[in-house]
Amino acid sequence: MIETPAPDTRQRILDTAERLFATHGYHPTSLRKITSEAKVNLAAVNYHFGSKVGLLQEVFTRRLIPLNRLRKDRLDEVCTLASEENRPPRIDDLLRAFFEPTVLFCTREPGAIYFSTLVGRTLAEPDDQVRNLFMDHLMPIFNLLLDLVQQALPELDRDTLFWRLQFAIGSTTHTMRLYGKLQQLQNTQTEPLPIEALLEQLLQFICKGVRQS
Repeated sequence: MIETPAPDTRQRILDTAERLFATHGYHPTSLRKITSEAKVNLAAVNYHFGSKVGLLQEVFTRRLIPLNRLRKDRLDEVCTLASEENRPPRIDDLLRAFFEPTVLFCTREPGAIYFSTLVGRTLAEPDDQVRNLFMDHLMPIFNLLLDLVQQALPELDRDTLFWRLQFAIGSTTHTMRLYGKLQQLQNTQTEPLPIEALLEQLLQFICKGVRQS
């Protein structure tokens, strides 16, 4: 039997910080708590990340860079097909290209469920520094999506589309945070929907809401 190697020090710190930031929030979580649970010393955090802010930045970076690459690749595929067929991109294709990788990434990647919770906390965070670390990663890909959605729905003004996409992101974040807890909320013993089925319901909801004229 082949044993799975233990995560290295850097990964162990990131995994622990992500979980504690998600569970307790950034400010209430001390570096002492992170180093204690990760079983490392403070020097290791300083060596790999420089500071607590640097650690949070890397927690975001390791998830959002690959996720944004997936989103961008999917959006490029939609635009390439639209160009080949000499038409604007279709709104449903654009929304699926952006939101499908988001949901699947955050429900299938090991430990990413904590990241979904952390995103929700960050968006509600009164500290601009914390929120801006996340927004620096989000806004370039969001603005690309907004530009493309405007091409698909030229009859709607940009401000309207901006807010509809914000509503879509909010409902997606809420869904990811609740996934796995829905039985308790629904007060039922039935098996929860597979993530693929839940995703389809979410996409139907988002697409109808964004394209409504």
